[in-house]
Amino acid sequence: MGDVDAVHAGALQPGSTMTFVERLNGPRHELALRAFMVIVLAHWAEHLLQAFQIYALGWPVPEARGGLGYFFPWLVASETLHYGYALVMLAGLWLLRSGFTGVNDRRWWTIALAIQFFHHIEHVLLQTQALLGQNFFGQPVPTSLVQLWAPRVELHLFYNTVVFIPMVVAMYFHMFPPSPETTTRKCSCAWHAGRVPAAV
Repeated sequence: MGDVDAVHAGALQPGSTMTFVERLNGPRHELALRAFMVIVLAHWAEHLLQAFQIYALGWPVPEARGGLGYFFPWLVASETLHYGYALVMLAGLWLLRSGFTGVNDRRWWTIALAIQFFHHIEHVLLQTQALLGQNFFGQPVPTSLVQLWAPRVELHLFYNTVVFIPMVVAMYFHMFPPSPETTTRKCSCAWHAGRVPAAV
């Protein structure tokens, strides 16, 4: 029996107590995963809009701030917002990981987590420079490691892509587990034959 299966079984017993993480990866996994994906997709949309503003509309990079930055430019100029999102992504990937109990879904979710961990380190460097008021590497603005070779807009669009793709693959295997896992998987995320997904 997998971790999530044990959590689901424990949830049915009277008097059983579950931790917050056990609830997220047990009876609330589907809801938690959907809420996390709303955050991921909203941030993804901001990056795509920023790229559209630069490449399709021809806006200068400092003026291309996405949707949020269009109305609140000071917010997007802050490293704190970017660091906060990187931290939320890392926390979400970590907290929801134990709900992925199959071989394939766990592997792909872990790949996304590893890439996001490095992306988070890049944001730690940026946030540190902003807090210290001292830019590293002799650059005029806060600069991350990979940003020494790639422009920031394109780099962060790339990071979000390479984190998002393994997440989608993991969710596919989680929702449509291979046949040997279908009979043992208890998570409500899995679309077993004849099952109608729960409404949000």
